[in-house]
Amino acid sequence: MDVDVAEPSGLERVIRKDRALISAALALVTLLAWLYLLRMAAMMNAAATDAEMHAAMGMPELRAWGAADLLMLFVMWSVMMIAMMVPSAAPVMLLTMGTYRRRRNRARPLTLLFAAGYLAAWTGFSGLAAAAQMLLHQTAVLSAAMASRSAAVGGAILLAAGVYQWLPLKQACLTRCRSPLEFLTREWREGAGGAFVMGLRHGLFCVGCCWALMAMLFAAGVMNLLWVAAIAAFVFVEKLAPHGARVGRVAGVALIVWGGWLLARAV
Repeated sequence: MDVDVAEPSGLERVIRKDRALISAALALVTLLAWLYLLRMAAMMNAAATDAEMHAAMGMPELRAWGAADLLMLFVMWSVMMIAMMVPSAAPVMLLTMGTYRRRRNRARPLTLLFAAGYLAAWTGFSGLAAAAQMLLHQTAVLSAAMASRSAAVGGAILLAAGVYQWLPLKQACLTRCRSPLEFLTREWREGAGGAFVMGLRHGLFCVGCCWALMAMLFAAGVMNLLWVAAIAAFVFVEKLAPHGARVGRVAGVALIVWGGWLLARAV
């Protein structure tokens, strides 16, 4: 028996085309961000090696960082957040685009404004992270490789990140990140300003969900790309996998045990 398969309507064909274009753009932005990080990591590894050589020769380099260094850190963190967070945010951006198209709005420009609002939230976080890193450098807490010199500090960071995985604030933010349709239903706003505000609010929920995970880079090394990739993959699973919330809690227990072990060793 032949089964008639309905042809997609003109609107659905346009939506599919939009999804393909937006997906390609997000993939390209993510790829460029990772290429930038690879280049920065190579440069910083070379600088760290030079600093270690000077220290071995009795010439430690503990110069104070200035405004140019802070700007470099801000750019580095901003690009890192793009590389880590855009893949897990792609579904809500694509859903937003489809909603705009079905409402006969200018789907692509408004979706870009939504994405800009989302990234603005992570840009704000990047500014705070860069300032924190500068403070840690000035107090000699971080090594030349931008990792914690102290097992106690590293353990405390991991322990705090593990505890946060179980806190109600974390779970509330994660719920919003895991339910993009519910988020859009609650937060929908019209117009260009509304698109930006929606993206900003969604980004703030994601910051609330993931900031403690990002802070673990201060323990492992800010430019340790294996850790960067591992945290990005974990965020993707936690936000998008069917049992992502449960995975997050299990990971929280593991981080608590790991951090506690490092603290016990440091005593």
